[in-house]
Amino acid sequence: MRRLLGAVVATAWVAACAAPIGDLSPSGFLGAEVVTPRPVPDVTLTDQDGQPFALRERTAGRVALIFFGYTNCPDICPVHLANLAAVLDKMDEEVRREVDVIFITTDPARDTLPHLRTWVKQFDRSFTGLTGPDSLLRATEIALGVLPAVRDSSRGADYEVGHAAQVIAVTRDGLARVQYPFGTRQRDWAHDLPRLVAYGD
Repeated sequence: MRRLLGAVVATAWVAACAAPIGDLSPSGFLGAEVVTPRPVPDVTLTDQDGQPFALRERTAGRVALIFFGYTNCPDICPVHLANLAAVLDKMDEEVRREVDVIFITTDPARDTLPHLRTWVKQFDRSFTGLTGPDSLLRATEIALGVLPAVRDSSRGADYEVGHAAQVIAVTRDGLARVQYPFGTRQRDWAHDLPRLVAYGD
């Protein structure tokens, strides 16, 4: 199947961690609208196939859902990606084709290209995994307004990485405009995705 984790994994976690639907933002989003939207940084990372990925250029004119995490993450990362895969699978094609999901690793030492590719593509073959030097990844996090990841080195090779838990939605004007915390429900995504695509029309 195209989605290997599917709704079963997503439903189990979302039921336990769901955030209630809040009031709509000024632009009609259920996500948290950023007071001062930030432009996508002009950085070039490396995708899961070893190819350069110019983040600003490749997201221009599209909706990009950007998430920082790592493949050994026990909960937040797989839940976010499984939920997005499940919701996008149900979207109309005119919405689906305008949305890119971009996962940027916060653990480049362990997230080798083959491992990153396998992990990201298990959710949806269209999802993109990115990596790069620690310094560039940190600069990208800061530019997009999230706290830089921190590695817990006390556990040796089995370390965990503390990282931002929100998905950042970039609208087609190239601005990081809305954030979605861990626990965002599939119905909230289903409400907001068409509005993100239509924003600015």
